[in-house]
Amino acid sequence: MGLRTIIVLAALMGSGSLAATIRPETASADIPGHPGVVNDTAEGAGQKEELPLEELEEDVMATGELNPTHFPAQRAAKVVQHYLNTRYGSPYKLFGLEKVYSGNAEDVEGSGRRYQLEVSVHEIINNATQKCSAEVFFPLGEKSLSPQVQASSLEELLKKSTAVEEEALFQKYKLNQSLLSAHNLPDSHGHIEPDMEPFWHLGTVASSFVMLKESTESTLYNMAQVANITQQPTEDDQLKFDCHTLLHDMVSQEILHWKLLFTWSPAGGVKVLQMEQLPNCQRCEKPQNTL
Repeated sequence: MGLRTIIVLAALMGSGSLAATIRPETASADIPGHPGVVNDTAEGAGQKEELPLEELEEDVMATGELNPTHFPAQRAAKVVQHYLNTRYGSPYKLFGLEKVYSGNAEDVEGSGRRYQLEVSVHEIINNATQKCSAEVFFPLGEKSLSPQVQASSLEELLKKSTAVEEEALFQKYKLNQSLLSAHNLPDSHGHIEPDMEPFWHLGTVASSFVMLKESTESTLYNMAQVANITQQPTEDDQLKFDCHTLLHDMVSQEILHWKLLFTWSPAGGVKVLQMEQLPNCQRCEKPQNTL
């Protein structure tokens, strides 16, 4: 699989019908501008030119106008995707970053760095795309402080109502005699059974809470897999899930394991009650699907 294909598949995060196979040995081929990432412009001729480390480090903390294809703009824009999923994501709404048109970074003295971005965002399930403006602020200091995000002009992405589908799904699993349990969404071939796709979407939305919280100017997270998701009994008017998700840190090439406890209802949306990073399993095989 060519490097450009991998980049596009990684950016289209979240569609259960998308079979994207990314092998561990090629997974580091991401966006230009990261140490260890090679320029693929001469890939067809078998030539790869490694970018100078000093140039890359300077690029990561660039100020002023940014190259929209390089890491500083791409990393900040990816945070917008996670933010939209935490605000509007559901079993039938899932957001992905499609393109960065422009970016600008400025230091805010004593408090952090602000990015002004023009991006297009894709609502994957209903196949709606809209260009919008966004601001991402990375605060200085404690790592626990999440980026602050504002986004405008989202009417096209949000106009389609999914209330009927959500209510039907909610009632089906609220009244089910047996509690749902599913594993490996997607499987090693990138496949998800159609009736399990809403739970892949729910796991992805819940994981966006983690990815938003953990994002910094030096990270780039993608969803890799819902390793397992199990419905928990509850007497509240919501569904509760225990979920083990795998996230792909595109910078370090690590697969990060997170345990989440979250609820969902059509009225309340997704709410993450607990999140815990699990120790990495050194002998575990990396998932081949990173979306």
